Amino acid sequence: MLQSSQTVRLARLGAQLGGRRLASHGAPQFNEPSGYLFGEKPLAPGQKRVKESWENIWYIGMFGSMAFAAVMLYYKPDNGVESWALREAKERMEARGEKYKYEPESSSSSSSS
Repeated sequence: MLQSSQTVRLARLGAQLGGRRLASHGAPQFNEPSGYLFGEKPLAPGQKRVKESWENIWYIGMFGSMAFAAVMLYYKPDNGVESWALREAKERMEARGEKYKYEPESSSSSSSS
């Protein structure tokens, strides 16, 4: 149980905070739908839209990371099962002295007839 001095101290603290609950952060807040795209009203003719300070950084970061990902995927090493099996089969055939590429024999006798 709380002692009486601790109870009084907690009551004073609650009064100083205005009776607010610190974890609830107040009522839920959201932007009411306005019917405009992204909540921006259309500009008057002849006016130019002013970008916010974070927009250029967002565009550079978003499209820069997409370009970086595309380059990394293009140069990604081929570690698939099929490519490993093909390399292994070629190495084993070369070790046995077999050819793994088909090379047709030049038949000069069939062209002379």
